[in-house]
Amino acid sequence: MDFRTFEQTARAAFDAIPDEYREGLDGLVVERRAEPHPTHPGIFTLGVCDTEEYPSDWSGPDTVRSTVHLFFGSFRALAKSDDDFDWEAEIHETIEHEVRHHLEALAGEDQLGGVDAAMDQLFRRGQGESWDPWLFQSGERVGRGVWVVEDHVFLEMEIRAEDDPRLMHEIVADWQGRPFSVPMPPKLGDLTYILLSGLGPEPPYVELVLTQERSWWAKARSIFQGSMTSVMEYEAHIEWLEGRSPNEQTSDEQTSNEQASDERGA
Repeated sequence: MDFRTFEQTARAAFDAIPDEYREGLDGLVVERRAEPHPTHPGIFTLGVCDTEEYPSDWSGPDTVRSTVHLFFGSFRALAKSDDDFDWEAEIHETIEHEVRHHLEALAGEDQLGGVDAAMDQLFRRGQGESWDPWLFQSGERVGRGVWVVEDHVFLEMEIRAEDDPRLMHEIVADWQGRPFSVPMPPKLGDLTYILLSGLGPEPPYVELVLTQERSWWAKARSIFQGSMTSVMEYEAHIEWLEGRSPNEQTSDEQTSNEQASDERGA
């Protein structure tokens, strides 16, 4: 994708956001340059939400203003290393993520901002205190479903509504271009964290985060409504796979799903 097409796609995605979620947003800035991650070589920042808060006794779109920035060069760098890179999906997901930061700022929930907020929540989690189960999405998004918070990397995978977790024996995901599998946990929450071992020494902490399918508008509404989220946490050792793609079913899983489909249709 060239820069002109990138900018047109980004602006169309930004303009498609409902007005109620764009209060206080001053617009979208598309930059040609790449934005390398300051501490992780080979990782790039795709976008940022630049927020300014003006002194006031209350918080709202008149006192909290934000501008979303996208870095074309960062997208291009990722595309060079990923043959399956989906430009449009990455653009939409990055814009949605940055708008979420703005919504959190409007709600007074992004006081530390971005990675600092995620690090604070990660510390609270480690201390056994209450923590935001969506903390990883306050970190730095470095790829589709990949988030960095200090020395933690989170791999987000959505369980789709048509999938039946009871029929899935394993989860197949991807780490730096290599597919791996872990057993399906016995029970899923709205979010399910799986601490992975066997990937290698760096980074020290990699967690697979399984999320139940829902629209990002529903996620945005939950910021204001404070809905409860159920969380499950597990540990698992990965098994490297050769010749398998992420989300590809095993023959047993495919047979089980086909049988379940036949039973539902009967």
